[in-house]
This record gives sequence, structure tokens and C-alpha cells, in this order.
Amino acid sequence: MAQSQNTTVDLTIPATMFTGFSVTGSMMVGDKALEFYNERNVEDYIQIPWDQVDHVDASVMFGGRVIPRFAVFTKENGHFSFSARNNHRLLRAVRDHIGGEKIVRSATFFGVMRAGFSGLWHRLTHRG
Repeated sequence: MAQSQNTTVDLTIPATMFTGFSVTGSMMVGDKALEFYNERNVEDYIQIPWDQVDHVDASVMFGGRVIPRFAVFTKENGHFSFSARNNHRLLRAVRDHIGGEKIVRSATFFGVMRAGFSGLWHRLTHRG
């Protein structure tokens, strides 16, 4: 049986984790960690302590009115992508634990393309 790291839970919300294929379950925001539990197999879970969270990258559309998904980047174990039923509410609860400066807006498609072309141009023009 999976043991929660949290002693108190601030928010529990249905969510989806994206790892090659989507896994539905519940996401819990508590006093010690962010936790995701698979609804079909309770032993399939992810627990991310607050001190291991590097930053949260939110995909923002339509001027901030829609947040379709977000990713939690950890200091040691890579990143995990999620989507919840109410991402605004979930990210506000996460912000209370990690601070607003660690929640950032992800780059848009055109922003990624612009950075790629800029890096390519810089490499081609500054060969030494």
C-alpha cells in the first residue's frame, strides 16, 4: 500500500499524467509533497517533495485564460507532465508551497522556433 508523505492535504483533484501514454488518477497537494496516484493501480504513484521541485512550467493559451497542461521539473529526476480538471486551482495551491517565482510560463511554439533559428544563426556567423 502506498504511504502518503503529506500529513495534511490542501487539495485533491482528478488529473492525468503524460508519460508516453496518459494515466488518469488523483493529484494531491499537501504540506510536504505533490503526489499523483493512478486510479487503476494505487501502487503506481509519484511523490515529489517540495524541496525537490526546481520549477513548474505551465503551458498558457489565450492570454492566460486557458492552461491545458503543466510540467513539474525536479532537481534530480527530470520532469513530469500533468493536466488536471482545474489547472488554475491546482497551480494556485502549488504556488502557496513553492512560491510564485518558481511557476513560469512555457515557451510557445514560435518562441522555441525563434530561439532555435537564433542559435543556429549565431553558430554560423560566429565560427572561429
